[in-house]
Amino acid sequence: MKLISWNVNGIRSVYNKGFLEWFARESPDITCLQETKADYFQFPLELRELQDHTVTHSSAEKKGYSGVATISREKILDTKKFEKPSYDSEGRVLIHEYKDFFLLNCYFPNGQRDHARVPFKLEFCHDILSKLSELRKIKSVIITGDFNTAHREIDLANPKSNKNTTGFLLPERAWVDTLIEAGFVDIFRHLHPDRTGAYTWWSNMPGVRARNIGWRIDYFFISPDLLPRVKAAEILPAVTGSDHCPIVLELGP
Repeated sequence: MKLISWNVNGIRSVYNKGFLEWFARESPDITCLQETKADYFQFPLELRELQDHTVTHSSAEKKGYSGVATISREKILDTKKFEKPSYDSEGRVLIHEYKDFFLLNCYFPNGQRDHARVPFKLEFCHDILSKLSELRKIKSVIITGDFNTAHREIDLANPKSNKNTTGFLLPERAWVDTLIEAGFVDIFRHLHPDRTGAYTWWSNMPGVRARNIGWRIDYFFISPDLLPRVKAAEILPAVTGSDHCPIVLELGP
């Protein structure tokens, strides 16, 4: 089973940059998209009518903002939003139940340059961890998406100059520690503990992506009982179309 997560920075924009051709080549079983920036009826018709796939979404009330969507060939047993208005009104979370696991597709809030939304982001993080702990009592759990946080210095190109930048603030990073202490596994870093230059987001400033001055802020975290099934976890930096690139998790039987 191949799972892919990608902050597409606008589903209509990435669609016009070859999304469907890329999707056909990769042939994922489950695709989690973040920052779709569209109501469902603004999604390209070809995406809404993909054969043998279910498309679910949570769109923000504010036009052209946030939003998550999941394209699944694998059978979904149930889908819920977070069921907290402050998150659902921004299209932050989809919670899917599959036969063997729960899957959370999440777009974590950005703390903003002036840190105005850092408290909201940390509240979201706390609530997500509570939800993960609750679901894990029932079956295995996978959480993926744009976490908007680089965990350690190895996860961004310029850690020293970003210590006061949201996305690398100590309280944000400490929450990732808490997630790991709760037993969840950052599967990319688990498999590639020393890999440097492994980033998933780059600023749109000229030359930044070409020089790989990036951040790793998109993740797959899994409950440890899934570790024996993991075949691969990779980042696809050559895939363009967004300021983020896709990440991949492959599971065996």
